[in-house]
Amino acid sequence: MRETLILLPGWGLDGAVLQPLAEALGDELQVQIAELPALTSVSVPDWLDELDARLPGDCWLAGWSLGGMLAAALAARRGERCRGLIGLASNARFVSSDAWPQAMPADTYATFYEGCAHNAGATLRRFAMLCAQGSGDARGLARLLQANVLANEPSLLAGLQVLATLDNRTALATFAGPQLHLLAEQDALVPAAVADELLALLSAGEVDVLEDCGHAFVVEQPQALAGLLLEFIREASDGDA
Repeated sequence: MRETLILLPGWGLDGAVLQPLAEALGDELQVQIAELPALTSVSVPDWLDELDARLPGDCWLAGWSLGGMLAAALAARRGERCRGLIGLASNARFVSSDAWPQAMPADTYATFYEGCAHNAGATLRRFAMLCAQGSGDARGLARLLQANVLANEPSLLAGLQVLATLDNRTALATFAGPQLHLLAEQDALVPAAVADELLALLSAGEVDVLEDCGHAFVVEQPQALAGLLLEFIREASDGDA
């Protein structure tokens, strides 16, 4: 019986951006791309309630950036009803604090939020360029991402607030299932230097840094990424056998 894998996209992006990764995972998994909640609520539990009601149980949860953070929180909520967790360019906290400094500086986030409130289209274009930074073809990748932004979604600002308030340190530490967290060496949004701190949170799991790529490695390198995910899921499934 094939494992089911849910893929959640990042903030401001349509799930279609993950289609190449879903296809690269081939026939070995039952892959479902799930959109992020289109909510105006800034309550993290509201976002998790919506995902929990919509997504099947007893499956792997994987997500990119905000999608990965929501996947981690949902995995902790589901416990044994989650087969495993995969975070892609996803931090325990997106905005830095004294307790978790390896994240986006708070003033940078505040400027980004203000920009989104006043001109979402321009902010999303800048966001796409930041995601593509570190890529071998940053300009082309930014154009691809810009074609998949959700510029008119009323949930954009709510999503940014959820991104800022979600703290997954306890979730990552308490989820007992298999965990794989992949970071990007040249990521302009989630510092790869957080790898050691992430690993220290996990009771069991892996954290790896992928070289020569940025935040959007999920879109840029679907074939290579699919190979890593399949290998990890196979090993975890063999361990359950």
